[in-house]
Amino acid sequence: MLDKNGIAKRIAKEVKNGYYVNLGIGIPTLVANFVRDDIEVEFQSENGVLGMGPFPFEGEEDADIINAGKQTITMLPGASFFDSATSFSMIRGKHVHLTILGAMEVAENGDIANWKIPGKMVKGMGGAMDLVASADNIIVAMMHTNKRGESKLLKKCSLPLTGVGCVTKIVTNLAVLEIKDNKFHLLERAPGVSVEEIQAATEGTLVVEGDIPEMDI
Repeated sequence: MLDKNGIAKRIAKEVKNGYYVNLGIGIPTLVANFVRDDIEVEFQSENGVLGMGPFPFEGEEDADIINAGKQTITMLPGASFFDSATSFSMIRGKHVHLTILGAMEVAENGDIANWKIPGKMVKGMGGAMDLVASADNIIVAMMHTNKRGESKLLKKCSLPLTGVGCVTKIVTNLAVLEIKDNKFHLLERAPGVSVEEIQAATEGTLVVEGDIPEMDI
């Protein structure tokens, strides 16, 4: 079973040379720490940053340099800052190759709910609605079940949706899954996790074909 860093490390393997990548709040922000050193990747944040690096070491933080989640970040050589209008033009113009988001629920048809729990105060959907509406390649980083042990990979989302039919792949603490033909297709197992455990933790339709390998991380 993976922890949050393990999920981020596995997702980092999906990042290719030359990609422009948007990292959502939470687990996705950790992905920048695990990208291979031999490839060039530009991390973009919707508050107007291009060229983010790993998180700063303790004591080296600069409170003026933050990502969309208000976390302090580092900048790589050649990085740039710009206004939110330019940032969202980049997103809406489909100039981001990969979007990595957290989620509270994902449905078997690719719907995602990641912004609101009824009854809890939130400021709004934020940039997530633009990201899911504009991106063609969305990977979700999340825990497979909630704190009550209930599946977060569902037949149909129960929470308000952020986007419809947009998620392509999910990496959880238990598995790597691809959404295809309105089903969850199991691609890889986390170390020490059985197919049966993944099936028990998945409410939506899970397709298991052949021998499912363990993640190589």
